[in-house]
Amino acid sequence: MKNFLLLFAIALFTMCNQGPLDKTAAKTTQPKIKNIIFLVADGMGVTQMSAGMYINGNTLNLERCKVIGLHKPSASNNLVTDSAAGATAFACGQKTYNGAIGVDKDGTPIKTILETAEEKGLATGLVATSTITHATPASFIAHQPQRKMMEEIAVDFMKTEVDLFIGGGKKFFDGRSDKQNLSKQLEEKGYYISDFVTEELADIQISLDKNFGYFTANENPLPAYQGRDYLKVASEKSIDYLSKKSKANSNDKGFFLMIEGSQIDWGGHANNSDYIVTEVIDFDNAVKAALDFAEQDGETLVIITADHETGGYAINKGSTMDSLVTKFTTDYHTADLIPVYAFGPGAAEFGGIYENTAIFDKMMKALFN
Repeated sequence: MKNFLLLFAIALFTMCNQGPLDKTAAKTTQPKIKNIIFLVADGMGVTQMSAGMYINGNTLNLERCKVIGLHKPSASNNLVTDSAAGATAFACGQKTYNGAIGVDKDGTPIKTILETAEEKGLATGLVATSTITHATPASFIAHQPQRKMMEEIAVDFMKTEVDLFIGGGKKFFDGRSDKQNLSKQLEEKGYYISDFVTEELADIQISLDKNFGYFTANENPLPAYQGRDYLKVASEKSIDYLSKKSKANSNDKGFFLMIEGSQIDWGGHANNSDYIVTEVIDFDNAVKAALDFAEQDGETLVIITADHETGGYAINKGSTMDSLVTKFTTDYHTADLIPVYAFGPGAAEFGGIYENTAIFDKMMKALFN
């Protein structure tokens, strides 16, 4: 008993002489979040990720993320969401109907996180392996009642100051039914506009005194297994450009970048396992570019997720690491919960299970609170 009282007295004396906890000092140890790189693997559920991992020597860069959550991907009007409603939830923080681009369930435009970032002086960018007017990138920059309104979505690009965009869909800018040449208008606004016909993306030196737009195809880029290999290059260039452009600004407020691996979804719609696997590995190369930068930078939060799963994809009995026996239950999307991977300061906020709209809330809090 005497020993216990002696130990208690020593512990009490030590606590009393430590002084009050300096809460201010504790807060300052949390690294500042200056940049967000948000990667969307369209159509990638757990099985798509698993298939890519097995075929890629049982490893992906995604495994570097130690925080993993799940989001609930439903639309406002359907348990099974589409890319437009899913991306609008990420970009705007509201559930909406399938097909909606940056508008709520009543068709009213909602400000996106990219538009807020522009207003607050951050550098911004969009990269996709689809047309740049496709549902996912469009939902961050446009406001239209239907995703199929590609020419109208292209016009919405003229209303923003997005610093960089890379993707297909050239014809929606300069081969339009209304004969407008939006590419020329963008150049008049101070953009450097180029395309795969005249210049290779890897060869272009992007000047910080201009905004940058690059068209990878007149319409849809080829799949990776048919020769399209620009996503890693586009990711590295866009991260480097936006980081330098932010630092070149007097405010140095950081950047927001959305990168989409669009065609994992298309492989699911086609019920083509090889297509899915190739696109997952291609997307993972972009993930590496983002994680490498964040690891070195220390002020960058990387979030990786998908809008929905496509194909009801399964890996079945008889599979090996290098030869998968797969099956599909549909050629459309499913309502599966979707994994969310996070890396960098603020990553812990993305653990758990939550609605897809919470990703918007968490990103807004990370950048602007």
